[in-house]
Amino acid sequence: MRRIASLLALLTVSLVVAGCAVAGSVDGPGIRTVSARDQGEVPENTTAFDDDVPAIARLDPALRRALQDASSRAAADGLTVRINSGWRSPEMQERLLRDAIDTYGSREEASRWVATPETSAHVSGDAVDVGPWDAADWLDRHGAAFGLCRIYVNEPWHFELRPDAATDGCPRQYLDPTEDPRVAG
Repeated sequence: MRRIASLLALLTVSLVVAGCAVAGSVDGPGIRTVSARDQGEVPENTTAFDDDVPAIARLDPALRRALQDASSRAAADGLTVRINSGWRSPEMQERLLRDAIDTYGSREEASRWVATPETSAHVSGDAVDVGPWDAADWLDRHGAAFGLCRIYVNEPWHFELRPDAATDGCPRQYLDPTEDPRVAG
């Protein structure tokens, strides 16, 4: 009986440790697990001020400052700008691309919505996707004053830093990423 109790206790501890490793909180010898959050997943209600979230902390510092400034101004207008996506790991970007191919049926159609890890402005920390819709609309109308520009017609949530926008306005938007030479090139 004592042997069975010991085996059950060992099994319980093993299952707990295995569960933690899957969740990314325990590393074994030579094993490095990475949580979804460390890959760039964004918790609900994240803002540009949540520097403890890797998707925010790993953004280009100038982009993060511009987002914080714009978010403060939007708050004065009664809006909260949420960050739905920011920096992403190459692995997360690849997963998003595979999912888009499954959703849209081809790599060609998926490329209208999701860039490769090599060309994504999210992977380099140079882009954010914002919400809700009223905040994205506010940023579309007022973002240039902060150097924040919408880049794609088909993605009203996607913004990148264009420092000259404060004086020159935002550049012409691409219909979708397939027209963007940084992505399509």
